[in-house]
Amino acid sequence: MLEVVALSALTAFLTAVGNGAAGEMGKQLLLSTGALAGRTLGRETPLPTGVDGLDTLASQVHARIGDDPRRAAEWASLLRSAPVQERVSLSPGTLPPAPRNFTNRERAVKRLKREATRPAAGRPRCAQLSGPPGIGTTAVALHVGALLHPRFPDGQFYVDLRDAAGENGPEPAAVLQHLLREMGVEHDRIPPTGAAREQLYRRLTAGRRVLVVIDHASSVAQVRGLIPSTPDVFLLVVVSGRPFTLDALPVAVPPMSDRHAVKMLRQVAGREQIARVKRQLPALLTRCAGNAFALRAAALRLLTEGASPSDPVAEPPGDHHPVRDATRSACEGLRPQTARLCRLTALGGWPSIDAHLAAAAAGIEVAEATRMLAEAVDVQLLEPLPDGRHRFHPEVRRYLADTAGAEHGIAECSAAVTRVLDALLNRVLHAAHAALPQSWRTEPAPESGVPCRDEEEGVAVLAAEVRNVVRAVSVAGEYQHIDTALRLARALWPLQLKAGYWDEVLPALRVAARCADDHRPGSRMAGALYFQLAHCLGELGREEEADRAADAAVASERAAGHTRGEASSVELQGLLSMRRWLYAAAHERFAEAESIYRGITSGQDEAVDLPRAFALVQRHQGRALRGMGRLAESRVLLEAATAFFEEQGEAYNQARALTDLAEALHEAGENAEALAKITLAERLLTPAATPHLMYLAGLRLRCEAVA
Repeated sequence: MLEVVALSALTAFLTAVGNGAAGEMGKQLLLSTGALAGRTLGRETPLPTGVDGLDTLASQVHARIGDDPRRAAEWASLLRSAPVQERVSLSPGTLPPAPRNFTNRERAVKRLKREATRPAAGRPRCAQLSGPPGIGTTAVALHVGALLHPRFPDGQFYVDLRDAAGENGPEPAAVLQHLLREMGVEHDRIPPTGAAREQLYRRLTAGRRVLVVIDHASSVAQVRGLIPSTPDVFLLVVVSGRPFTLDALPVAVPPMSDRHAVKMLRQVAGREQIARVKRQLPALLTRCAGNAFALRAAALRLLTEGASPSDPVAEPPGDHHPVRDATRSACEGLRPQTARLCRLTALGGWPSIDAHLAAAAAGIEVAEATRMLAEAVDVQLLEPLPDGRHRFHPEVRRYLADTAGAEHGIAECSAAVTRVLDALLNRVLHAAHAALPQSWRTEPAPESGVPCRDEEEGVAVLAAEVRNVVRAVSVAGEYQHIDTALRLARALWPLQLKAGYWDEVLPALRVAARCADDHRPGSRMAGALYFQLAHCLGELGREEEADRAADAAVASERAAGHTRGEASSVELQGLLSMRRWLYAAAHERFAEAESIYRGITSGQDEAVDLPRAFALVQRHQGRALRGMGRLAESRVLLEAATAFFEEQGEAYNQARALTDLAEALHEAGENAEALAKITLAERLLTPAATPHLMYLAGLRLRCEAVA
């Protein structure tokens, strides 16, 4: 009986597979689909780019299987076994609580409420909230979110782009990734490309009543793809500073009037305290200029210290900035040692700091730094974060960094930044080694410092520090600490390999690769960084860029005479080709990589990893041969790789090789044996390997359908 595969179903399947190859099992399905497409059309069929190309491929396949019942049955089986894109249950949302002391923002609030509740009339609900630093734009957004909470029962999602990776903030695709994570999408289900992420975002929000707040946006490109296409989604973009051109309702947050400024002071400091300084209020109000940050800082200072005739709030300067003036006043109220720590820690623009990094900046003990950080929080110089870290308000950090040189001298400031870079490098080198202790791509752990307990802690430390590391790579380059910059970027390898932090590490890898080109061309380090960059770009679906980076990796490793690195980079070229269904080209690269590996003699240090390298490259050759339809040769190589991993006790890699072998056996019509391999692979995997187990369940269905 001929199984009918509708063209629409085939098109939807190929589009989903082509756009959504996230995670190991997404890639596995991608390769299986490419192999079947090649067998169906009788020729190698490169993976199309773009919707039009996928539509054309679907039409070609559909026309061919109409006269071939066996191929039609294969496609029907593949479509039935693919993971279902079920409707995701959104998380409740991550909108932070609204501020308690919210004053005099009625006009802005009214305009935002009107935009959120007006009849849609075919126009997306979208607003851009803007104002000078410290004026209270975030507070307005959170207050509106609290007021409108009942209107958005399907979720209120908040993404803060402050201090995010990248020279000009995160790329649009990275913003989408952050938002999808906030919505509760698991990492393995987030597509690699920006276009596919936008499609997923629109599917998730279709027919749902959702509020999306993007705070500290810095460009229209970051948020253009988030403009709602459904009437019950409200996008609120918050800009600290000048607004940019966006197809949205512009809402400016003005300074507070004196009447409302006094009201806020009373809410924070209390009526009695404000009454005591009644004579000083006009000067204080002039100094704060209706700025919410400055008013709160002044109120906290009055609450904790009181005021005297000599207090600097009594005579405001003629030319002043309210946030910077508030910062200066706060520093004057601190112990000199604490103010020094704040200034030195502000240098470098670190996204977040903890007591260890602050201690390094100031050159003091961690316990003393902990006490000083608490003092800085009390006067609003620092904001505490949930994970025990702290961060500066951007304008506060700028003022502290600007005044550090005059207060402490250029030499001491430079030394402070160097100490932080060294401390950060020490931390991430320990973490990278713990995360990948056997890998030649990670440095040995330093002799000093605090080691990580295990792989899990190593990855967690790298994840916690990734934004600081991205920033540190640029800072180290600016300070001409070239080796530090390159080693910091290289230490991110376990994070991109094991945790999939591709969007987060990409800015650091770009900077480090350029730095290596300028200062260490043709070196092992340059080869390693270009390898990481190529891997990252490949995972994000940026094929042309990935190819260029992989070529640069091969050239650098070859120039450095690093045989293992050259072979590994050629192997990566093969993987990039295979993911585009260029199986013949991939097989050539894998064979070349094996030949290069065989040039390593037993006496060389690089020979330690050779048996495992051969097993991995044999597995890749087997997968490429399967895509080429050379199933008997594929089986031999995959069986050899499986045997090696079994002998080494590498259960997960054995399960991956068994999955490849089962696919090859299925395509050769040996379904009973394929089912036996599937059963063995399932036994080797732990319950945590859910995507792999789900894929094996689908493969089992395909085998049983024709067994």
